[in-house]
Amino acid sequence: MDHEPERVTLRRLRSMKASSQKIVAVVAWDYQMARLADRVGVEIVSVGDSVGVNLWGHTNPFEVTLEEMLTVCRAVRRGVTRAMVSCDFPFGPLQEGTRSAVATAVRLVKEGGADMVKLDGAADFPEAVEAITRAGIPVFAQFGITPQTALRHGVDYASASRPGAEVPEAMADDLVRQARTLEDAGAALLDFTNSGPVVGPRVVEAVSVPVLGGFGGGPWLDGRIRMASAAIGYSASAVDSPPDTYANVGRAAFDALGALVDDVRSGRHIRGQQPA
Repeated sequence: MDHEPERVTLRRLRSMKASSQKIVAVVAWDYQMARLADRVGVEIVSVGDSVGVNLWGHTNPFEVTLEEMLTVCRAVRRGVTRAMVSCDFPFGPLQEGTRSAVATAVRLVKEGGADMVKLDGAADFPEAVEAITRAGIPVFAQFGITPQTALRHGVDYASASRPGAEVPEAMADDLVRQARTLEDAGAALLDFTNSGPVVGPRVVEAVSVPVLGGFGGGPWLDGRIRMASAAIGYSASAVDSPPDTYANVGRAAFDALGALVDDVRSGRHIRGQQPA
């Protein structure tokens, strides 16, 4: 008799960190990709505000609204039965204040179906992390080497964020302090941007919560985050510039659509469609 797979929980993620098992998070924006990610066994399906730029063609991520994030989160939620669903805050509610942040978190959980919410730039808003946690909603808190932190320490961002780059000891100490502050505020998970192989392990060791990373991350963290579309090469640019990814879905889709066009124009039946 088949059994439903056990749901991923925060306790399980902490246990994975303790036993040095790597956590996998995949960013997805639709029902079908969420189903695939859940079925393959990732621990977290993250609904990223990157949907605006990467799927809808927005010029910047600030254009995405809360209502749009709710729509995308609901779609992903329907596709996930096992993994935890995390949903990004759009830009605005966190910056408007703690009350707005809590109200937004409640909507993402209650209306969107998220298991936790992800806050970009959370190190600047520990009071919001604490308030959301107090409301009973787990927080996935992002921090790391950004243009702002680089400026604060008088270093060049491009150099500091380069893979394997050395960072000043004062900056490393500051990043460890930020991680501990976020953990103390109640963050359930940390997303360390541009961690690097030197500061990354220090932060992992300094906190008891799992530390994941996307940009500038690596095997020195407790886990990794990757956009599903990037992992499989699902972009129009993949047709002309083959990406270094696990597949080239962009090229496969282009070729398939080309075959469809040929069949229609040649008067042949379309594949997968029953003849009348």
